[in-house]
Amino acid sequence: MSRRVRIASVNVNGVRAAARKGMLEWLENADVDILTLQEVRAPEAELRLALPGWEIVNDEALAKGRAGVAIASRLPAASVRKVLAPEPVDATGRWVEASFDIDGETLTVISAYVHSGEVGTAKQDAKWGFLDAMQERMPQIAAETPLTVVTGDINVGHRELDIRNWKANSKKAGFLPRERAYLDRMLGELGEPVSCADGTVGVGMGWVDIGRRHHGEVDGPYTFWSMRGRAFDNDTGWRIDYHLATAPLAERASNYTVVRADSWDTRWSDHSPVIVDYALGTTAG
Repeated sequence: MSRRVRIASVNVNGVRAAARKGMLEWLENADVDILTLQEVRAPEAELRLALPGWEIVNDEALAKGRAGVAIASRLPAASVRKVLAPEPVDATGRWVEASFDIDGETLTVISAYVHSGEVGTAKQDAKWGFLDAMQERMPQIAAETPLTVVTGDINVGHRELDIRNWKANSKKAGFLPRERAYLDRMLGELGEPVSCADGTVGVGMGWVDIGRRHHGEVDGPYTFWSMRGRAFDNDTGWRIDYHLATAPLAERASNYTVVRADSWDTRWSDHSPVIVDYALGTTAG
């Protein structure tokens, strides 16, 4: 029999604050096996205090109180990698890989936190460099570990369905045609030409957006809402938090869920957890 492995990903907007506001109560009932976190914004010692009883691997940002990614799990990782690309790519605190031996199969889980970017600034240059490095690393890891999922806050809405006010944001970081083109290539059919949002033609990498596959051609469901104004109440959101799975792992995916809070005042982050169940084990394939 195969084993269900439930993976949740969430940008916690500061793990210490999230823990105080209700993350731990949610986690107690979520039945999660692996939890990937982005924007941890805490040193490892405080991360471990915030998540007692979990096996943790993490990568801290160089700047105190900024970025930071982690993977918390109920079983220890067999191997860990924290290097996305050599300098000058700014990836510290933004990319961590952990591989797990699950009933005879190797599952690799990645927690990624892509730069938010800002058009015409060094922040956007850092984002281009990070996306370039992701584009190079993803085929490598798919070849190394066919059962792999990249989770996290990619900070790019792929399609018009992924942002409520897409027209107003079409010239802003997060929905730039060039940014969207990276996802066009990542999610295009493996080895086939892909017409990209920026007018270029790329080559598909064969990864699968589990959220879009599950929900089909509908708006959202969004995973991020600004804390300002009434964005949450009006569902004026962005779908920028993903499970991007290799094709073999995508066939094992089920029960995609965005855990939207009941109300604005019960939120413990400006992002919602995104959960997927995966079937692992020697008989799952």
